[in-house]
Amino acid sequence: MNTIKLYQKDVYLKKFHGQIEQILREKEGDILILDQTAFFPEGGGQPWDRGTLAGFAVEKVWEDGDQIFHQIPGGSELKEGDVIEGVLDWTARFRNMQRHCGEHILSGIFYQECGGVNRGFHMGEEYMTIDISLEEDPDCTILTPEILQKVEALANQAIWANLPVITRTFESREEADALPMRKQLALEEDITIVCVGSLENPADCVACCGTHPSTSGQVGLIKIYKMENYKGMFRIYFDAGADALSDYQHKHQLVDQLNKRYSASTGDLMDKILAQEEKNKAVRTRLHQLRQVVIREKTEETATRLRDGHTLTVMEFEGLDLEDLTQLGRPLTDEIHGLLALICREASTLLFFSNGKKADCGKLVRETASIYNGKGGGNATHARVILPKPENIDIYLDLLEKHLRP
Repeated sequence: MNTIKLYQKDVYLKKFHGQIEQILREKEGDILILDQTAFFPEGGGQPWDRGTLAGFAVEKVWEDGDQIFHQIPGGSELKEGDVIEGVLDWTARFRNMQRHCGEHILSGIFYQECGGVNRGFHMGEEYMTIDISLEEDPDCTILTPEILQKVEALANQAIWANLPVITRTFESREEADALPMRKQLALEEDITIVCVGSLENPADCVACCGTHPSTSGQVGLIKIYKMENYKGMFRIYFDAGADALSDYQHKHQLVDQLNKRYSASTGDLMDKILAQEEKNKAVRTRLHQLRQVVIREKTEETATRLRDGHTLTVMEFEGLDLEDLTQLGRPLTDEIHGLLALICREASTLLFFSNGKKADCGKLVRETASIYNGKGGGNATHARVILPKPENIDIYLDLLEKHLRP
């Protein structure tokens, strides 16, 4: 038996009653087939409707042939023949209606303005995407920021015009082909065409099985977020309706916070950010110069200590990180007669340097690091060991000193 699709008759129907024709008890849950339903199944890039059936949350809705399947949690005491109430999550349904209709309008404007054909549509949680292929207008070979801005403006004008959104059904392709569609039909029968605006000058006209509001004004808003090249096409990231408004509100809050942080207005915010970046760049340059001075001084200090010829020379410099210590130790390898250990307590790390002859740094780490649950590695002239806690460093060095005694 075919499932009667109530959403095709009245897209604003929020509650309905349906008789259970069949129940499938599966491990995923109970699968209900009703004689009629207002739940839209997943399809055409649009998610399935949320809501409840007989008080149970509807977890998934899909279509197979002429039947629509509804998945609810398993273990229900429902039985075939029961008449149950279905209640749609109207917020979720209307969100999908706004977004899907917004996609229609934007795709239609791309087609009108630059011959862009929508070759892919995805309705995600955070944004929607359409993949536009420029194949109908030889004069338009690329989508520029200016074109995107114009298309976005025209799409919103179509919303503000509050155009009628009319869904028509046709039994054959011959009947449907009379409409001014932007995309060639792939179906031969049971065809649904959605048209935004008049047939003489539609904002969009295309085959679609989804749900849409009765007028374009209910979409509210369309906002393009960004564009990227994708498989020879242009992938457009955007949103519509309440989601586009929510995105704007979030970004407005961010801009407001930045204005306060930089003592700016929206008009001069970028100038003040760029000015601050220049100041930060100058500070970073000066800091780098000062660090180089400190590293040179500490390198000379370390070279003096190395002349004592100890088997193990241990040095610790406050304020120097691992990168600084590596820069300090590497130039000294030829002057090291035994082993140089540089301590970085902040990172619970020891850096080892040698000339690679009397002491093999990498081998030494491999032989001793695991004793104190350390880890590390390296080569003959430079290695490091990372210990679980900074306090393990002194204990490890004591062990190492004993290990290196002749």
